[in-house]
Amino acid sequence: MVWPDLVPDFMCTTDIHVRIDSEELGEEGQPIHLVDADLKCNYQDKAKRIFTSEQKIVQITGSALFRGDIAPDVPVISGGKATIFGVDRRIASGEKARNPDGTVNYTRLELI
Repeated sequence: MVWPDLVPDFMCTTDIHVRIDSEELGEEGQPIHLVDADLKCNYQDKAKRIFTSEQKIVQITGSALFRGDIAPDVPVISGGKATIFGVDRRIASGEKARNPDGTVNYTRLELI
């Protein structure tokens, strides 16, 4: 059975550079890079205010959606870096949304 693309190619127009790191560290304590690629995504910004006892902080976050699996050799995306609109952001979480047959329909990266 063919499943519909929930994030079609025509919606992915924003340039993004993604570096996905392993959960393990190298011999010298540096992160191990698993994926380092220039891709196209559908990017959505959002901001929220966090009030602390001293001041308020505005935290900018965003979601990058990609068609299919951007890292087929990586079972779980848990960290790394993304550069979008010239700004470096940290990957807070990654999600591979699966079809009922187990294939990956789209990948979502939550950035902060």
